[in-house]
Order: sequence, then structure tokens, then C-alpha cells
Amino acid sequence: MDFSSDLSSASSGDNKMNSGALMEQVKVQIAMANVQELIERVTDKCFKKCIGKPGTSLDNTEQKCIAMCMDRYMDAWNTVSRSYSTRLKRERAQM
Repeated sequence: MDFSSDLSSASSGDNKMNSGALMEQVKVQIAMANVQELIERVTDKCFKKCIGKPGTSLDNTEQKCIAMCMDRYMDAWNTVSRSYSTRLKRERAQM
């Protein structure tokens, strides 16, 4: 199957629409990957920090520790994300 001939025969309006739809799909996939990475990191770090010996349930201390750990990690993640976004905008404006 020759995809290059299919792509070259499409009109420029179709290319712009296809390109826009493709970019949106890529953005969604990147966002989903970021969320998955965040969940994996929070789970790993907070589990290691808060759970001394795994059992069938969490005691009050472990529950509070996990909640606080997750809150701090999310705050840090959001701070870094905002800072990175601001930096990207500033660099794009300088171009």
C-alpha cells in the first residue's frame, strides 16, 4: 500500500485539517502519557516512603502519610509544569 501517493493527492485544505486532527491526537496521547507517568511515580515514591511493611490494609498513619505525600508530589509537579510552560512561552516569544 502506497501511503505517499494518498497523501500527495489530498488537497491542501484536507492536509491542514488532517494535520490539525493529528496534532490534537498527539497532544491527547502526550497528556495521557504524562498522567500515567505521574501516577506511577506517585505510587512508587509514596509507597516506598509511607508503607513500612505491606499488609492487607493501611493504618491511619500510613493513610495520612500517603495523602500528604501525594499532595506534596502533585504540588511539586504542578509548580514544575507551570514553570516549564512559562519558559517555553518566553523562548518562543524570543524567536
